[in-house]
Amino acid sequence: MASPTATPAASHVPSATAAPAAERIVPRTDKLVMIDPGHQRVGNNEPELVGPDTRETKAKVSSGTVGVRTKKPEYVLNLEVSMLLKAELLKRGIPVTMTRETHDVDISNKQRADMANDEGAALVVRIHADGDSSASTKGFSVLYPSPSQGATKPIAAESRQAAGLLLAGLQQSTGTKGRGLSARDDLSGFNWSKVPVALVEIGFMTNPEEDELMSDAAYQQKLASGIADGIEQFLNGK
Repeated sequence: MASPTATPAASHVPSATAAPAAERIVPRTDKLVMIDPGHQRVGNNEPELVGPDTRETKAKVSSGTVGVRTKKPEYVLNLEVSMLLKAELLKRGIPVTMTRETHDVDISNKQRADMANDEGAALVVRIHADGDSSASTKGFSVLYPSPSQGATKPIAAESRQAAGLLLAGLQQSTGTKGRGLSARDDLSGFNWSKVPVALVEIGFMTNPEEDELMSDAAYQQKLASGIADGIEQFLNGK
């Protein structure tokens, strides 16, 4: 488990003699954002309750999918984009913490939600990549907790608002429409959350072209910038 990120000024600001003032990170808000890079190197198939209002269980956490062309594991791609997003938010003066900064962890989806609850995060952004049986399926999408799920009713409206802003940010930064928004009631990371949360599926690793594109450094930065734009707009409205 990664250590909580200290205030940006403490651990990320070069000394005054090391960098010009324009590069210094100045905290702009105390509204904490938690980034959850999906999955981990080794999955944990032990059962875990999907939420507090059900007896249904799922595996605690999986290792995710794999790029059809790059052969890159999803958990690696998720962390790559998440670290760029972290840097982008810190650059904007937004404090950040992460559920993981390495692949060798064992943190269930419920535990990831608990971490955000304990931190009192203003928003949780979960970063994932998608997969499909059809190699032609492509595009990013943003998921949010369904208002029909009792446990998530208190956060559903704000989560939906955040998801819409994240989608708009990605549309602007990538110049593509994406696949839109989707409400979900079956995700443990949503159902155990007590703070607003959204999950970004950055694209399909089962689509050869998109799989390759998502590993392109310039495109990854576009993804991070677009997501950061959405986060910043959401925080400005709180």
